[in-house]
Amino acid sequence: MLKNKLIIITSLTTTLLLTTASFAGWQDMLKDADKVLKTSTGKSTASNIGSTLSNDQISQGLKEALDVGVKTAVDMLGKKNGFLSDQAVKIMLPEEMETIEKLLRSAGQEEIIDDYVSSMNRAAEQAVPKVTDVFVDSISKMSLRDAQSILSGSDTAATDYFRKNTSKQLSQLINPYIKSAMDKNQVTQYYQSLSSTVKQYDSFGLTKKYLGDVEDINKYVTDKTLDGLFTKIADQEKLIRANPMARSTDILKDVFGSLGN
Repeated sequence: MLKNKLIIITSLTTTLLLTTASFAGWQDMLKDADKVLKTSTGKSTASNIGSTLSNDQISQGLKEALDVGVKTAVDMLGKKNGFLSDQAVKIMLPEEMETIEKLLRSAGQEEIIDDYVSSMNRAAEQAVPKVTDVFVDSISKMSLRDAQSILSGSDTAATDYFRKNTSKQLSQLINPYIKSAMDKNQVTQYYQSLSSTVKQYDSFGLTKKYLGDVEDINKYVTDKTLDGLFTKIADQEKLIRANPMARSTDILKDVFGSLGN
């Protein structure tokens, strides 16, 4: 049965090449052939259709998708409560400080914990918009090979590409902005206040090892800020790949539509 259907598809294609059918008619017939093959094999030929796109189209479409994802993520996170009110990216106390948090909350010192958490998230929100240029530069340098790999990759292939190729540069760039924002939001002061409060409840210094080090705060907030940014970019990439309504331009529709979604 499969062999017969494949013969039918070949015949349709041969007939098509020998006629003067319009380009629109060619597209319709190709879609019909695709449906026949999908019915018989359970697999779509969408990947083959996608391969008919020019290299420039593939590259342009992916770059635009990445650009949309980055700008949307930055807009979402780089505003007041962008981090603080979003449980998916909210920066909480480091795991090693959970013991301290439980101690202080049980002692009625919730406010000092909440102030410290809020200060870290405010710093992240203010620093995020500063990284847009790094992403734009990385997008412009994407090779055709990268683009083809991303197009046929996982739902987060573009985000994974960014994480691999820009994390170090982004961390170096955003770190000074994080430090500046942390100073502005008094993160270090809140940390020192938290440390002093802990000592009041632990005169023997038993919980000192759970406080971490003040020098580590900057790196911790930087890493969590980038994690949040990549999380949101991944969300946008999944949306563009899965939902045709999220493809706001013709090139996005052409490139991602070629995948059969």
